[in-house]
Amino acid sequence: MRTKFIFPMLAVTVLHSPWVQANPGWTEYVTVAELSPTARHYYEVRLPVQKNPSGCKDKTWFYQDYVVPGSDKMFNTLLEAVKSGIRVRVYVTGSCNLDGYSEIAAVSVIP
Repeated sequence: MRTKFIFPMLAVTVLHSPWVQANPGWTEYVTVAELSPTARHYYEVRLPVQKNPSGCKDKTWFYQDYVVPGSDKMFNTLLEAVKSGIRVRVYVTGSCNLDGYSEIAAVSVIP
C-alpha cells in the first residue's frame, strides 16, 4: 500500500524541483548564434546571453515545441533574425527540458 504513494509523490517532487521549474522573464537582446530545426518535437536556438532568468542548467540554449500556438511565428522571426543579423530577446517560461534548455514563449526584435 505504501508503494502506491511513493511514485506519485516522487513525480510531484521532480516536476516541482528547481531543476525543472525556474523563473520566467525576458533575456537581453543579442544576435542569434544558431537556429536548429530538429526531427524531434521542438526546435532549438542558441543565444549568447549573459543572464538567463530561467535558471535552467544551460544558459544559452532555448527551445520551443512545434505544436505550441505561435511557435511557427517565433521560428520565422528567429530565422529572419539569423538572415538579417538583427538582435532578438526571448521570453522564457521558467520550464527547462531534460537537456537543461529553457522553454521560450515569445520573441522580440530590436531594430
